[in-house]
Amino acid sequence: MAEKLKLTCLDCGQTNAVPAEKLAQDPKCGTCGVALMPGKPVAVDARTLEKAAKTDQVPLLVDFWAPWCGPCRQMAPEFEKAARTLKGRVRLAKIDTEREPAASQRWAIRGIPAFILFRGGRELAREAGARPAADLVRFAEVAVGAR
Repeated sequence: MAEKLKLTCLDCGQTNAVPAEKLAQDPKCGTCGVALMPGKPVAVDARTLEKAAKTDQVPLLVDFWAPWCGPCRQMAPEFEKAARTLKGRVRLAKIDTEREPAASQRWAIRGIPAFILFRGGRELAREAGARPAADLVRFAEVAVGAR
């Protein structure tokens, strides 16, 4: 029997069970039909992030950013490139710390851009500062122990 992994829909917040071998095949949320592994960063709110960080069994790399932050804006295209490279293995999400200050407090964000990798209710790793997509991919792969 195929191993099923829990994934929170980053759009509606519903928990889904997805067979591990189907992660790279564009699984969709059973409730709202949105792609669960879209290959691009998804904007989330604090409540959805909290649930995904606690529940998801697939790694979730989160960019804590703000619209007024120059390095954050410069980082956005690199984060999108990393999402395409990691598609099917790691999901990428973004949270606007200006709109969601509670998220910054909850995860002790001291500077942005900041990146935290979650899986199975745990913070696996964190990094801060703008960086190229290749560095983000390497950071995620090393943290989850996969290449």
